[in-house]
Parts: sequence; C-alpha cells; structure tokens
Amino acid sequence: MSEATNSGTDVMPSATANEAEIGAWNALSRDEQVRRYQEVLAHSACDAITEDGMSDILAATRRRVAARRRA
Repeated sequence: MSEATNSGTDVMPSATANEAEIGAWNALSRDEQVRRYQEVLAHSACDAITEDGMSDILAATRRRVAARRRA
C-alpha cells in the first residue's frame, strides 16, 4: 500500500466505526494502522485510571456517537 493512500484518509481506530470507516481502515497498511493506534493511545486521556470496564466505555462511546448524530 502506498504512503499516499495511507495519508489520504483521516480514519482512526474506533469502537463505533461505520462500514465506510472500516473499509478505509482495512485499506491502510499494517504499519499505518499501528502508527494510528499508537497516536490514539498516546493521548493523555489514556493515562486516566477508571473503574469502568470495556463494556462501560463502549456503551458511553455509543451514547456520544448517537448524541452527535442527533445534533
């Protein structure tokens, strides 16, 4: 996969990706996917300790996405 293709999309890892985003993610090279995962995980919010489990985080993410779609 060419670097031009990799840099041509702004898709990032997402728990609530739609079909187009999944297709764009799959079109990225593995190296670019890893780079984007590292970018997301380097965010300061990833350092926060929480009692929430993965299912709680996913549910909260889905609520935020639904709210954005209604807005």
